[in-house]
Parts: sequence; C-alpha cells; structure tokens
Amino acid sequence: MATKALFPTLVYEARLESSRRTSLRERLLREALQLREDDGAGRIWSRDNYPGGYTSYGSLCRMQTLSPTFAALERLLDAHVAGFARQLDFDLGGRRLTMTDCWVNVMPRGVAHSLHLHPHSVISGTYYVQVPPGSSAIKFEDPRLDRYMAAPPRRVRAAGTRTWVTVPAPAGNVLLFESWLRHEVPAQRARGLRVSISFNYGWF
Repeated sequence: MATKALFPTLVYEARLESSRRTSLRERLLREALQLREDDGAGRIWSRDNYPGGYTSYGSLCRMQTLSPTFAALERLLDAHVAGFARQLDFDLGGRRLTMTDCWVNVMPRGVAHSLHLHPHSVISGTYYVQVPPGSSAIKFEDPRLDRYMAAPPRRVRAAGTRTWVTVPAPAGNVLLFESWLRHEVPAQRARGLRVSISFNYGWF
C-alpha cells in the first residue's frame, strides 16, 4: 500500500544577503527605526492595533513607493516571488505578481502579533531586518485545523503532520507563503527590537 501527500502547503525561505546587500539591510534598519519616530499616525494606529510595538501598516503601507531603499528591496523580492510562483505552479496567463503593500514592523519585548491572514493578496511574506537572539519566530496554522473535528492530537515530534509549525528566520532571510495561510508571531521574548518588513503581492 502507498501513502500519498495531497494538498501540500508550501512556505519559501531564502537568504537575501551578500556583502553588498548587508548595507541595504543596514539602511532599511535605519529607515525603519526613523519611521517609528516620525510616523505619528502610525504610532496612534499601533497603540490600538499593535500594543507596545510599532507598525506602519495603518499609515505608510506602500513604502516601496516612498523610499528608494524599500524600492531596492522590492526589486530583489520580485525574483524570489516569481520563483515561488513557479514552485506553486501558478498559471498567471501572461500577467505578473506585483507588490501592492510593504510596511515596517518593530516588536520590542512582550509584543505579539495575533493570528491573521492577508486578504485580497496572492503571496505575502516578511524580510527579517534585525532578529535578536531568542526572538519569537513566525508560527503557521494548518489550514485544515477547523475540519479535524474528533482527530487525536499529533505527537510532539511529528514532522509534516503537525497542526502548528514554527519557522525561525535569521536577519537577512526572506519568508514567502500564500496569503490565505494564517499565521502569528507569539510574544517577543528577546530584549532587543525585532524589526521586519512585511509585504503583499497581487495578480495584475
């Protein structure tokens, strides 16, 4: 008898780093931290929606159109997103995936990002700018979880059958996933600032 794996959920991870690109990450870090200081509207939005931390999601969510540094990041990400789309066997019909949103997240110790997905997008992801040792990793939920009904729990050491999967990512890495995949970041445990740039791609 044979057992087949059907309906796989793919998550893409790659290094977006080189000696030249390290300077890009340093510039992104400076701009992200400066944005937190300058973006009064974002701080107000974060107070209600991202308690204890800062995100430009509710104020400046198209940073690729506002900053040459973020535009440079977009150009690098475009190639990775195109490669992931090929792995997903997307038939784009001659159209392309385009970055629609790009925003900054700054998580001090104790800040969490609750379970969510990214509606109206195709591929979403995060570029990790600064990740102190011990920082919280992104946590993905099995998209079939609400259909398990009376299923027994999985073994702790289960590999591809777990209902939650945590994916740590060091600074300089990019993580991509389909936008319908629900995810969260548990409360930040490290003392330093966890800084990331999240983004969405749409199909046009």
